[in-house]
Amino acid sequence: MQTKVFNLEGQEVGKITVADSVFKAPVNEVLVHQAVVSYLANQRQGTKSTLTRAEVAGGGRKPWRQKGTGRARQGSIRSPQWVHGGVVFAPKPRDFTKKLPSQMKRAAFVSALSAMMAENAIKVVEDMNIEAKTKAAVKALEALKLSRRVVVVTEGVNDNAIRAFNNLKEVTVTTADVLNTYDLVAADFALVTKDAIKKIEEAHK
Repeated sequence: MQTKVFNLEGQEVGKITVADSVFKAPVNEVLVHQAVVSYLANQRQGTKSTLTRAEVAGGGRKPWRQKGTGRARQGSIRSPQWVHGGVVFAPKPRDFTKKLPSQMKRAAFVSALSAMMAENAIKVVEDMNIEAKTKAAVKALEALKLSRRVVVVTEGVNDNAIRAFNNLKEVTVTTADVLNTYDLVAADFALVTKDAIKKIEEAHK
């Protein structure tokens, strides 16, 4: 399978052959959904914590006698209905991790790539030699006719690209080795360098 290669001025400068096994694979939407749910669950810290009535300091003495005061009976000033009392069903630290087998992760990633390629949502550029200015990033996106949410994928860390696209709210910059299914699903377009395409192919063939 071949796809066009552009420069940052939006001009076609050639073509590149991409692996069908990575960019033209059957799309499994269920698997993609599982991968996204797993990714989002694994981002949760699960560190929230509050105190139950057993953990709040104080409240060992009965505030007043059971009968004869005209007030409702109370056993502790740390009961949940009291100010500074414990929390009912208090949230505690927990692990939200959802494990996904590596083969399923790979299949979901390839499915997401193939779906974007089928929709012409992947734009391949010769390189990412861009000036570290937001103005240059906006100009490149306009020239390539990319709008809305865009994920920019480079072969390695590209400081100029990060600085250029950093101020654009709907654009994220990542590298080929950490690109994941969620990054692709969350974007409308992917702007990928030629070298990054090769790196992705090598990792997922």
